[in-house]
Amino acid sequence: MVRHDLPAPEWFTADDSVLGVALVFPMQGPAGIFGPTCELCARLAAEEVNRDGGVLGRELRLVPVDGSGAPREVAGHVEALVDLGVVQGVTGWHISSVRRALAPRIAHRVPYVYTALYEGGEDTAGVFLTSETPRDQLRPAMDLLAHERGVRRWFVVGNDYVWPRRTARAARGYAHASGGTVADEVYLPLGTHDFEPVLRGIERSDADGVLMLLVGSDAVRFNRAFAAHGLHARCLRLSTLMDENMLVASGPAATEDLYSTAGFFASLANRDTLDFHGQYAARYGVEAPALGSLGESCYEGVLLLSALLRRAGTLDVSAIGAAAGAVSYEGPRGLLHLRDSHVRQRIYLARADGLDFDVLTELDLRGAHP
Repeated sequence: MVRHDLPAPEWFTADDSVLGVALVFPMQGPAGIFGPTCELCARLAAEEVNRDGGVLGRELRLVPVDGSGAPREVAGHVEALVDLGVVQGVTGWHISSVRRALAPRIAHRVPYVYTALYEGGEDTAGVFLTSETPRDQLRPAMDLLAHERGVRRWFVVGNDYVWPRRTARAARGYAHASGGTVADEVYLPLGTHDFEPVLRGIERSDADGVLMLLVGSDAVRFNRAFAAHGLHARCLRLSTLMDENMLVASGPAATEDLYSTAGFFASLANRDTLDFHGQYAARYGVEAPALGSLGESCYEGVLLLSALLRRAGTLDVSAIGAAAGAVSYEGPRGLLHLRDSHVRQRIYLARADGLDFDVLTELDLRGAHP
């Protein structure tokens, strides 16, 4: 049903000169800590696409949508924009609960590029995914830490929704495969401030590794409490959702022996990353929010959406899906290709070093799939 109480953006016109894309990203709440970077990276990509002639002869314009609200409300807002003809595509970083509410309502009508790391298994027609899944992000990282650091007993602490719970379920199998076990799991509401019971549980579990599946400022507060409790001297931490903004907010005293795994780190010293740094700094200045994998994923999302539309030559979702297997694009993560609607990419393991990440190695993804 069309909601007429939502005003169209000021720039919206009835002609076909503009291709609107809903950029759904967190503007507040725990994930709001990296929201500004999401928006800036997406805008940088949109400007690049428009310099190259736009998409299907139209200027690509982003319509920001706050993705931090209740999933059904966010989905309703985006669906209304589609109903009104304001947007012809959707992308952005938002939690899996939002994606699961949104995809059934819009993916059969407009292409939807989801940029957040997630639990895997998304196969809705019209949904395309740019980021990491546990199979290729967490599995090799846990295996490497088992062999190199002797981690055998894991303790999982995550927010209470689908991504942490399903990722933890996969982690149990990965731990067992490397000769270990998951000793315990705790799930907390988004926006948690008191971690004292969890910290006592970690102590009692005798874990030598903590798998952090916490979002944004929740992870920041957990890092500080963890260090204040002295647990950094007893067990390492591994996170699949920890970018440079979260690292800086945690502070160097709270990130000792903290590992992160992702397809992009700002400290990667390769040509693609250095070029991206230069573009970002030239456009926004040295005081801009720090680059990190979560914000950068929104740059990837705009590039992939544009590549999908250009390859198909149409806005028809069925035609876009049929042509998707031949789609590739080049960005800060290198030259990337789609397979089964997922972008295939290199994944790295890094360790916190003060206010930055020291990238240790590229992980072995042999046999990995979403």
